[in-house]
Amino acid sequence: MSNLSRGKYAKFISDRSGMEFPYKEMVKEWNGSRVHISEFEPKQPQLEPKPHTADPQGLANARPARTEPATESMLGPNPLSFTANSSTVTVTEVNTKRSVSDTVVFRNVDGSPGGLNFSTLENSTGFIILTVSSDSFTFNLNTTAAITERSGGITVTAGPVTLTP
Repeated sequence: MSNLSRGKYAKFISDRSGMEFPYKEMVKEWNGSRVHISEFEPKQPQLEPKPHTADPQGLANARPARTEPATESMLGPNPLSFTANSSTVTVTEVNTKRSVSDTVVFRNVDGSPGGLNFSTLENSTGFIILTVSSDSFTFNLNTTAAITERSGGITVTAGPVTLTP
């Protein structure tokens, strides 16, 4: 047997207050300190928060991602440049997000931009883009896109059309 005192007259010094209390009334706190029952403080729940996980269920009536429809964009002043001996037209457009083989249609053309007759641009069903750079794209006046409507949507087909500047 050990020679430690545990009888009814045994005393213990509290780690919190330094006061002496009966040995049998001492308890151990979460941090390892031995304190009297009157000084005991339970561990704060904020010291170890429970992990929060997201709900494992999908959203009801979730909407799928969609592709935004094309919108009209205004061109700046004098956006077209055309050389008389060539049928290639260069269109200056700031921050163009177009790509090769896209179709571009001109509407509400004012005057004769780049030396072209406005009816040449407005009466076309669309031009196929040949090259794209960061601030411009080019198309050929002799190749246009024929846009036809059908029950499943719109079909774009390429076909040569003779246009005169």
